Amino acid sequence: MTTARISNKGQITLPAVARRKLGIEPLSSVEIEVRNAEIVIRAIRPVSEAKGIFRRYAMDEPEDWEKVRTCVEQAVAGEIERG
Repeated sequence: MTTARISNKGQITLPAVARRKLGIEPLSSVEIEVRNAEIVIRAIRPVSEAKGIFRRYAMDEPEDWEKVRTCVEQAVAGEIERG
């Protein structure tokens, strides 16, 4: 566990180890949630990162839209799980 100090302006610097682990770079956005007695910080991934993830699932004329939908849902779930 790493500790950080709050500045006079109420600012905190995220430790480099945590930033690297979450892929947080300068000017990135994060989501902050207050949960009970904790503050949770999550990296927000830009939509541009999702660009092209469905390309490999695209077909000219799919015969079974339910199968396509299921395939896409699984792909999205996998991408989210991998973070």
